[in-house]
Amino acid sequence: MLPSSDGGEVKGGWKVIFVGNDWADDHHDVCVMDAGGTVLAERRFVEGLAGMSQMQELIAAHADDPSEVLIGSETDQGMWVEYLLAAGFGVVAVNPKSVARYRERIRPGGGKSDRSDARLLADMVRVDGHLHRQVAGNTEDASAVRVLARAHQTLIWERTRHGNRLRATLKGFYPAAVATFSSLTGRDALAILAAAPTPSQGRRLTVSQIRRILEKAGRQRYLEVRAVEYQQGLKTEHLAVGPKIENAHGVIVASQVAILAELNRQISGLETELTAYFEQHPDADIYLSLPGPGVILSARMLGEFGDDPDRYADVKSRRNAAATSPLTIESGKTRIVTSRWVKNERLHGALIAWAFHALSASPGARLFYDQKRDAGNEHHQALRAVANRLVGILHGCLQHRTLYDEDTAWGHRQTQAA
Repeated sequence: MLPSSDGGEVKGGWKVIFVGNDWADDHHDVCVMDAGGTVLAERRFVEGLAGMSQMQELIAAHADDPSEVLIGSETDQGMWVEYLLAAGFGVVAVNPKSVARYRERIRPGGGKSDRSDARLLADMVRVDGHLHRQVAGNTEDASAVRVLARAHQTLIWERTRHGNRLRATLKGFYPAAVATFSSLTGRDALAILAAAPTPSQGRRLTVSQIRRILEKAGRQRYLEVRAVEYQQGLKTEHLAVGPKIENAHGVIVASQVAILAELNRQISGLETELTAYFEQHPDADIYLSLPGPGVILSARMLGEFGDDPDRYADVKSRRNAAATSPLTIESGKTRIVTSRWVKNERLHGALIAWAFHALSASPGARLFYDQKRDAGNEHHQALRAVANRLVGILHGCLQHRTLYDEDTAWGHRQTQAA
């Protein structure tokens, strides 16, 4: 590689320019650097279309083609990144922890500013750009699935948080409700607590009243059985607080129940939309042919893996991105094999859930899990091993554009076990 006359790097006839993009809420600090580390330009741009246009003009003054440019950023999502990818630039998402460590290496004094971080990002992709995976150029269909899948999962996490708050409130004055309902975020519990948010009101409910509440909420089966069960549970004696305190807590319960009911409605609506978007994707049939994941987990995996056919060089690369493959730490005579702590939690969580469901949907996955357990692996270790194997199977199906086949996926292992 030879230096060009203006300091850029000639690579197969192309001059390579490196850009650092430090992102704040309302502005972007940008540093343009050549292959020798010389800063060619530094500017600050406002967030939005005007800022993006100005940034593209700045880069165009130093590069003839977007393919000559590699941009370092601390995020891989958002409209700004989507615009950069659509313009044809190469974008590398650098983990913020890596940026912090790199900053400590070159500035041990601890100094930091947005401008200096932009320069640092440019230098990182200039020196170590080949060690980082570029942000995938996903299709619009895959990006839409990712947006919906992440929003859906975020609402589920919100529901869990609000459910925990409701549980904490009920434990303080209405423990019978906690003991009666297996799920406080479920349809039955929310309908009854909306009608009777205090212990006194709960004890006054009759079986017929509870039955009507459940029927109105949408329950169709075991109405009488559940009505009797819930009435008996709510009549359980427990320590009581004063009437004014009870009523005050009741107001809080009514508010929390209303929030949870609305979250359930929104989650259901997002599930419908996510299903429709996912089923229109060309890869949907491959994902749905796999044992266990179903539509929602498949959509999450598609959204996080993306659909860029060139994103993963091989199956090992996909497994590393999924954080299902083991991590080896070796120094001298010490060698430790452990799980990966730094990972995409959304993707990894979906894969572990998939592995769990696959145990009952795939004889091969079950046999593989049992072999790992017999070898001394704990449940989660064995489950992660199953997920790692399933990621490899998914990679092969996507690469060859074939549907899942149980015998092809696990036949050799079943033969060995026999």
